[in-house]
Amino acid sequence: MKSSTKLALAVAAALAVAGCGKKEEAPAPKAAAPAAPAGLTVTIAHAGPLTGSIAHLGKDDENGVALAIQHANDKKITIGGQAVTFKMVSEDDQADPKVGTTVAQKLVDAKVAAVVGHLNSGVTIPASEIYNKAGIPVISGSATNPTLTERGLKNTFRTVGRDDQQGPAIAAYIAGELKGKKVAIIDDKTAYGEGIANEVEKTLKAAKVNIVGRERTTDKETDFKAILTKIKGKNPDVVFHGGMDATGGPLLKQARELGIKAVFAFGDGACTDEMSKLAGAAAEGFACSQAGLPAQAASKEFQDSFKAKYGDIKQYAPYFYDGALAVIEAMKKADSVDPAKFTPVMNTVSFTGATGKVEFDAKGDRKDAEMTIFRMGKDGKIAPVSIVKGGVATPFGAAPAPAAAPAEAKKEEKKAEPKKEEKKADEKKK
Repeated sequence: MKSSTKLALAVAAALAVAGCGKKEEAPAPKAAAPAAPAGLTVTIAHAGPLTGSIAHLGKDDENGVALAIQHANDKKITIGGQAVTFKMVSEDDQADPKVGTTVAQKLVDAKVAAVVGHLNSGVTIPASEIYNKAGIPVISGSATNPTLTERGLKNTFRTVGRDDQQGPAIAAYIAGELKGKKVAIIDDKTAYGEGIANEVEKTLKAAKVNIVGRERTTDKETDFKAILTKIKGKNPDVVFHGGMDATGGPLLKQARELGIKAVFAFGDGACTDEMSKLAGAAAEGFACSQAGLPAQAASKEFQDSFKAKYGDIKQYAPYFYDGALAVIEAMKKADSVDPAKFTPVMNTVSFTGATGKVEFDAKGDRKDAEMTIFRMGKDGKIAPVSIVKGGVATPFGAAPAPAAAPAEAKKEEKKAEPKKEEKKADEKKK
């Protein structure tokens, strides 16, 4: 063996001995990353007519709820110590009470946390019975029949006014501004149409206005000439129709074709720009009411966001937006997304939404609801002419604007504060 080989073997043996004598240290365990808080996904449902003759209104409402969900997610809300992601599911009730109850059961089975809907009173009332049995809150941004909140259900709310507020408001306009002495009334036999027509009739009779006729049709009818011919024979100053724009537009057009010259008036179901498309030139000049403030009085934040994403507001989208916000505010207040825990505090929420301050009374009705009277202009668009609150009418331009959202209020205060240069100029003038 050569000397170099002997040396290599000796070094290897030494290293082997050293290796046996030193216990190999295990690498220090890395610090465990903090566990991310488990997030919650909460489903809020919208339900309304997404097909059929008033789908344009149902889609408007759906967009309002979707925008509220988006804005809530942007704020990265935490409830019960967990980050919450809200999502919306939407169901088509076709403005049909029977379909509405089927939809309601489907949403209950899907275990949604709350329902923002429906559009029609005649659909919302039976559907709310199903939600009540399941302990799920329902809040409508358009159902105005008083019965909705007069049954003692603790899960039912609305962000608009009632027909026993809206009916007297449009009736007072008929008797006062339109100087109606002889009025004919039509309704479509639905909970909404009949309900508001009854309120208008009751108020006009109390004001000693002569009701010269009361006719009935349906929400599916397209030919109104038989009842209009009867009304023509009574020669009324004003004709009031309780129904939706899908029937109100053709009815008005056929009335003009028959030579009826009376002014026509409608409730919120037909208080839309859609009327000018359905009735054409015959629509000009009609009067109507909505059970809330006009869309142009909604908060700037809402209007800008809505128009950028969906286009023009058709009617009650701001009220459905606030309905979804009311549900989320209740969850935050209860610190729970469990309907059994947040539904009982719905009556106590108070916040500034797209339509001003939102609060509910013990029945679930919105406190201090305003009504708006509109007239149809030559441009085919309805324009607000007065706001009615507590039975007092104020011209629209003179009515106080709804309270701005806190962030907006701060902006307005900052905007109103005079600049330094302006202060100096004012001091020089003094």
